Amino acid sequence: MNDLIGYIAASLTTLSFLPQALHTFRTRDVSGISLGMYGMFTVGVALWLVYGLLLSAWPIVVANAVTLALALAILVMKLRYR
Repeated sequence: MNDLIGYIAASLTTLSFLPQALHTFRTRDVSGISLGMYGMFTVGVALWLVYGLLLSAWPIVVANAVTLALALAILVMKLRYR
């Protein structure tokens, strides 16, 4: 039951990030994105991923691996298209 709740929470938080990521990929408009905030967010997600790996908490690992990939892509676009 614990993992089920974790997977549901992970799915909702990760999927809530997807519309912004898709919008950014399509428009390449990164003017509304703060470089400092996204940099800190990406590092935070990476640390959550490491934490999940250390605990073998797979809902945390899966959610943060997907979110990290999306956050890194947007961060790269922010640096490239600013």
